[in-house]
Amino acid sequence: MNSEVWINSHSLGSHPYGYTPFVYNLTPFLKHDGENVLAVKVRNEGANSRWYSGSGIYRHVWLTLTGDIRIPTWGVALKSPTVSRELSTVEVSLIVQNRGKRQQAATIRTRIFGPKGEATTNDEKAIDLPAGNKSNVSQTFDVRDAQLWSPANPNLYRAEIEVLIASKAVDRSTVSFGIRSIEVDIEHGLRINGEPVKLKGGCVHHDNGILGAAAFDRAEERRVEILKSNGFNAIRTSHNPPSPMFLDTCDRLGIMVIDEAFDCWKLGKNVDDYHVYFAEWWERDVKAMLMRDRNHPSILFWSIGNELDERHDPSGVAIAKQLRDAVKGMDTSRPVTMAVPGPYDHNLPEWQANDPAFLHLDVGGYNYQWQQYEIDHKRFPNRIMMGTESFPFEACDSWRSAERLSYVLGDFVWTAIDYLGESAIGHSILSQTPGWWRQQYPWFNSYCGDIDLIGDKKAQSYYRDVLWGRSQLEIAVQRPLPRGRTEDLANWGWRDELRSWSWKGYEGFPLKVRVFTNGDRVKLLLNGKEIGEKPVPESARLIAEFDVPYVDGELHAIALKDGTEIASQVLKTVGNAAKLQMKVDREKIRASRGELAFVMVEITDEAGAAVPDIVRRIDFQVDGAGELAAVGNANPKDVASFRQPVCRTFHGRCLAVLRPLGSKGHIALRATSEGLNGATVIVECSSL
Repeated sequence: MNSEVWINSHSLGSHPYGYTPFVYNLTPFLKHDGENVLAVKVRNEGANSRWYSGSGIYRHVWLTLTGDIRIPTWGVALKSPTVSRELSTVEVSLIVQNRGKRQQAATIRTRIFGPKGEATTNDEKAIDLPAGNKSNVSQTFDVRDAQLWSPANPNLYRAEIEVLIASKAVDRSTVSFGIRSIEVDIEHGLRINGEPVKLKGGCVHHDNGILGAAAFDRAEERRVEILKSNGFNAIRTSHNPPSPMFLDTCDRLGIMVIDEAFDCWKLGKNVDDYHVYFAEWWERDVKAMLMRDRNHPSILFWSIGNELDERHDPSGVAIAKQLRDAVKGMDTSRPVTMAVPGPYDHNLPEWQANDPAFLHLDVGGYNYQWQQYEIDHKRFPNRIMMGTESFPFEACDSWRSAERLSYVLGDFVWTAIDYLGESAIGHSILSQTPGWWRQQYPWFNSYCGDIDLIGDKKAQSYYRDVLWGRSQLEIAVQRPLPRGRTEDLANWGWRDELRSWSWKGYEGFPLKVRVFTNGDRVKLLLNGKEIGEKPVPESARLIAEFDVPYVDGELHAIALKDGTEIASQVLKTVGNAAKLQMKVDREKIRASRGELAFVMVEITDEAGAAVPDIVRRIDFQVDGAGELAAVGNANPKDVASFRQPVCRTFHGRCLAVLRPLGSKGHIALRATSEGLNGATVIVECSSL
């Protein structure tokens, strides 16, 4: 935030917003003999964010070399006005700049390549480029037997564009894109290429957990991969544009995106946040977001803001119209949305005060208001809706409403993955804990995500697997509570429960066992003996609860539907902690400094079964062609450094992140812990 850039002591400009890209021309100030010094100053001051922003240069910086005739940064736009598998059309629009002193005759050569690299179509167009001016060029292509982009089949095309002077290429640009159509209406909801889709969404902040705000390409890619593998098909980038690699990965993996611009407009949420600059900068920042991101097929919606304090006032309605008009002036192919909050007690008159906030939206974003869908549909039968935020604990009601109602496009949980800042909003604490909210430390992360800070599933993610039909049955066991104490949950919290039947020291103590299932009955067995059978009516929201006195052994749950077994799962008591096991996400990586290898460390018994709730100190040693970029666990209250070669486990696990030093070779990571057998993992760094 508040960056200033100089080249050789010449000021190039300042840029207040920390999440939108910007470009400066260095050419007039360069020294052609001797050293050139580029200086960047960042003033990340005061109370300017509601979450952990990080500080400094946390995304890529590119140096682009061109001649006088060039395609400016983000100067290429692609869209598909006609979409069908038989015949689609692709329109390529580009800006060509002539910074020279004389007019030039140029040729624009454009080639389209298919998802497998096959040449699809090409065209050349002759143009005249006036001196010292920019020219707009358009070309239209027919693509036969089009391979359309969709979440199930994220086919990507590539446009290669060259500017030729006297048959010589003087500049070129390569842009990835997808051919797909978006439709939203009351009767059919969201359709991509004519096929109905419900958004199984999650909100995501910008940080990368124990790596902080640094947007390493591999870290951005891994986050999307984890969410995809856990059933999410959509992400809302809360509450700012993400990194280019994040969107590239969504394109490639078929994740749909709400690309969001702002968390505030003229009325701030912190004294030093973006509201200070909004009036002067909003138009430039909206343009920067759309120019950079418009070619990503994964982006289905533009969001103009989140929970704006002036959203229903006349001034806010006017701002919303300005923002919408600015977006539509650049892209009419995507719906515009905004996240509108309401009272957590669902007070109807208070919620209805938001009616003006929806005037200029193509799709109304509802934060925590699934109860209002049908009420509002009767009042505004043409309003299209989606849940832009929902509580984890209301997952069943939020999703079932979206699934059932055609005019509700889907649901986005807050949040899909834990993030730094907004500490403890997903807390689970013992009752009668005095004054804890005034003493949040040492909580440092949100702890409200389906996925924890190092990429592991939490109990609510297993519940969502059942809710979304990815699993028929999952088991969770509540951590034993001291007698006379209960569990207090925050609005975004989830019970402190684990997939574990290892509770040494609690023999005979009644444990709360919850079985998540799509069946209509659940049978529970302990060490082969049936201890109970319970129905799972609609009102139970897919959960059957049992109180089971703890003994070592096997806890076996069986899900039934209409009397027939549909699924079963077993939790077993594991042995004593004996050794460390390490698993790396990739054994071979490039030697680039931008690469990472993520190593999950787990404590197991002699048989290799994970010991699920053990805390031990792990020491790390790295040798060879790499270094530790970060070490940490998912504990929201463990404030230890992420940069030291030591970590305590949480739920028996921790994560080490390796980073190449930049040369070819091997990285060896050794993990040791007192009283346990250590482990080593080897990662090969190949040449660039």
